Amino acid sequence: MRQLKGLVRGVDGFARDRGGNFAVLFGAAASVLALGVGFAVNISQVYNARSSLQSVVDAAVTSTARDLTLGVIKEADANASVQAFLDANSTAGILQANQIVLDKLTIDRTAKTVQVNAHADVGLYFPLFSVGGMQRVGASTTALYSDKKIEVAMMLDITGSMAANKRAKTNKIGDLQAAASQTVKDLLGQNRDPSEPRVRVAIVPYAEAVNTGGLGDTVFVERSAGPKVPPPIDAPLSVSVTTAPDKCATERKDKDGYADYSSDGPYTLRQDNNGRTYQAKVNRDYRMKVCPSAALVPLTADQNKLLTAIDHFQAAGVTAGGIAAQWGYYMLSPSWRSAITDARLGAGPANFDPKKVAKIAILMTDGQFNTAFARGRGTSAAQDEGQRSRANAEAVCENMKHDGIEVFTIGFDLNDPSMTTTERDQARSVLKDCATDETSSLKHFYEAATGAELSDAFDQITRNIEKLTINR
Repeated sequence: MRQLKGLVRGVDGFARDRGGNFAVLFGAAASVLALGVGFAVNISQVYNARSSLQSVVDAAVTSTARDLTLGVIKEADANASVQAFLDANSTAGILQANQIVLDKLTIDRTAKTVQVNAHADVGLYFPLFSVGGMQRVGASTTALYSDKKIEVAMMLDITGSMAANKRAKTNKIGDLQAAASQTVKDLLGQNRDPSEPRVRVAIVPYAEAVNTGGLGDTVFVERSAGPKVPPPIDAPLSVSVTTAPDKCATERKDKDGYADYSSDGPYTLRQDNNGRTYQAKVNRDYRMKVCPSAALVPLTADQNKLLTAIDHFQAAGVTAGGIAAQWGYYMLSPSWRSAITDARLGAGPANFDPKKVAKIAILMTDGQFNTAFARGRGTSAAQDEGQRSRANAEAVCENMKHDGIEVFTIGFDLNDPSMTTTERDQARSVLKDCATDETSSLKHFYEAATGAELSDAFDQITRNIEKLTINR
């Protein structure tokens, strides 16, 4: 009993010694804290190393796949191409020279893919317990290489608001010409064999209408009190011919005068309300006032032809965005191939086939869509022109996306003080709605405040087109 009491007194004495307890607790806490800090630093280090490695491997494989696609290198050169890229970029991020090791490169000739597995051994700042002083991080990437064709239709705003403004010291039409010209050069620069171009580009300048140029025969010229569709194909010649004051076109209308959002070719046969057959030509509304001087150019790999067309842009007129989207759709639709070839304007668009052809639409504007001559079936008659134009553009864009066309949009100088907040919001809304849905790796809607930013937006879209045709 006396021994037990002595033990109790001893424990009680130790408990009263606060200095010793604090030292022990502080030492334990400091050790845990140091361990936690070291563990956190190591995790951050490994994460950054893995991220850097993945970026380098992605770029190496994409570059090699592109070179295979363009015929710059052969399959036998792929290994050396990847290794050279890894060596040249081995110090990316926190990685150190010669740290990246190429483990395996696999070329699948059936799937037409290049796959690379690589790793890097990272020396940890705080070696801990069983982790040791080194940590291996790995990365793997697969990219496509193929002979997939690319067709791009650029719908470009040349309305009056794009004109040079000496007071504001801006020249938006000049900025557009510079950006569009460089984009044409970048896209067509991917063609190695001029006789078999992989990439073709169409230009659709627009304002109140679209100047169809050599496709003037596809236009039906309306009269104020006349029908809204072309005469029947069996009508007398005198009835069928209406003098065209220009080569401009507005919306195509159906037999009841509503906007037609299809990509049908102008030779498509339809029936009017009297059961008579007519060709689905595109209307030139009798209320149209100003025809843009710059004409569209169907798909071509002729760089000089496209650059010359861009050089002739003149800013004038109002903004018919629905009509712009419609004609961009036509330039990518195989239904228009016969009309284009008959006009001797090229081979026309290829068939819709995502495995063989990537079809891209780029819609650019510097303001609110505010002009339309027809409204969609089922829409309210109370719609103003701006509402009609925006609704028509969105409907056409939906049809394009349904056909597998990737749609990119650019809003240029949408913060212009001449626009109201409502107009800016409406402009952004229609461009976002028209664009293909954003993904974590692919952006489709862009805003640009300056000429430099406009060029950058087009440049990013060009690179995204490459991703769409190469990255898996």
